[in-house]
Amino acid sequence: MELLQGFINYVINNVDQIISLSLDHIRLTAVAVVIAVVLGVPIGIIISYYKKASKPVMGVANVVQAIPSMALLGLSIPLLGIGVLPAVTMVVLYSLLPIIKNSYTGILNINKDTLEAAKAIGLTKMQILIKVRIPLALPVIMAGVRVSAVTAVGLMTMAGYIGAGGLGFLVFSGISTTNNYQILAGAIPACILALLVDYIFGLIEDLVTPIALQESSTRSNVRFKKRRNKKAILAVTVVVITSLFVFNGVKNNMNKSDKQITVGGKDYTEQYIMTYMMSELIEENTDIQVVRKVNLGGTQVCFNAINKDEIDIYLDYTGTIYGDTLSYPPNSDMDEVYNTVKNELKERYGIDVLKQLGFNNTYALAVTQETAEKYNLATISDLTKVAKELRLGASLEFLNRDDGLIGLEKMYNIEFGEEVGLNGANKYLAIANGETDVIDAFGTDGLLKKYDLVVLEDDKNFFPPYYAVPLVIEETAEEYPEIVPLLEELADILDDDTMISLNYQVDELQRDPAEVAHEFLIDQGLVK
Repeated sequence: MELLQGFINYVINNVDQIISLSLDHIRLTAVAVVIAVVLGVPIGIIISYYKKASKPVMGVANVVQAIPSMALLGLSIPLLGIGVLPAVTMVVLYSLLPIIKNSYTGILNINKDTLEAAKAIGLTKMQILIKVRIPLALPVIMAGVRVSAVTAVGLMTMAGYIGAGGLGFLVFSGISTTNNYQILAGAIPACILALLVDYIFGLIEDLVTPIALQESSTRSNVRFKKRRNKKAILAVTVVVITSLFVFNGVKNNMNKSDKQITVGGKDYTEQYIMTYMMSELIEENTDIQVVRKVNLGGTQVCFNAINKDEIDIYLDYTGTIYGDTLSYPPNSDMDEVYNTVKNELKERYGIDVLKQLGFNNTYALAVTQETAEKYNLATISDLTKVAKELRLGASLEFLNRDDGLIGLEKMYNIEFGEEVGLNGANKYLAIANGETDVIDAFGTDGLLKKYDLVVLEDDKNFFPPYYAVPLVIEETAEEYPEIVPLLEELADILDDDTMISLNYQVDELQRDPAEVAHEFLIDQGLVK
């Protein structure tokens, strides 16, 4: 009952956002399905005439369908970047198989006597296709389109992971901040939308079925004909409304402000807060319009996006850029790391690294109070003695980075009994539930406070400094020089304790990151 009441309150307080993201979801799904139909139906028809092409085409479609959706999305990001294009492309590729297969089957399995009769009355091959094959195959083709459309609704939640919007934004944000209400606010509308799409396409499927194929007992029934007309009106109405939504979305995207920049961020609480904070600081103190792209995944997604000019600004960390992006070995010298990062990003990529902010979001290893007491753990060196008995739950980045587990194993000669890849808040849920014993954490995580975890001292100073730094495309900084001193004002007012407190408000108190950022800026007198 408490969960239901909390969910209702969340929906009431965020109804505008939920509606907006739902409309985005509809637009994206509609575009993807239309493209899939335009591509899939002709391909299915063509291979039904040229049977030698059917096996390779169906084989490719089957292979694409077998690739995990996240893997396909990950592969598309370096090629297509972030935003709408890779999201729609992924859904189109997954939607093609049922459409191609049903189009091919429907055209191929027309009764031979019917085709012979069409030839006998003098119809050409094209006339037979248009007047006989396609009309008779439409119910089968529409069944494939119906399956693809319903599947597309679910797949399109992935769009939220790469800044394309849609209901996936709420789902991924809720997972990252352990906000069950937010997860439900994204998942429930997506489920309702899938059911609605299934119903609408079911109506269309009935409408395109030739009357001759309807049950003979109902063909002459007046009530049946009225019901069919109502279905037609409803289906046409939905298609028209959806088309208007899509057109309106495209029109809005075309009517961009002349002075506009995009601020992006990664997929965890601190990044949400800082993305909103930097965006509002710029927007409220200049005449620049800011597009916010939160929840863009990990470091490589964001860096790839800024390197391709798809975002203008995002917040990263000196140690991450030094080790992960520039591929240097871990280095604990704060000044050397910062200067190297600043100089090389400028020279290699044309990206300006602004002044370091005052908080160091360094990697750390954390355990529960019970584990620390049981094994007498205070430092990572203490952990090495018992690590083989313990399970590590760590982010995928940490498990695969030289400044993460790979380098840590070399420095401390440590080996865990089991290593489990867990991203975001899932790490904290796993250790709280006793499913793991040790997790990687960031020094400013609010969840450390929420779950009362013990952070083990890095007694060999392995982890590099991870001071937050705003990254800005060089051309953007030159075109809008006023944003640089604005962002650098944050350096003097943010420190470790402040950032932990801000993160805690989102992770534990379930406050909206944008609201937390706004309140902080007001308290500091940076916005009104």
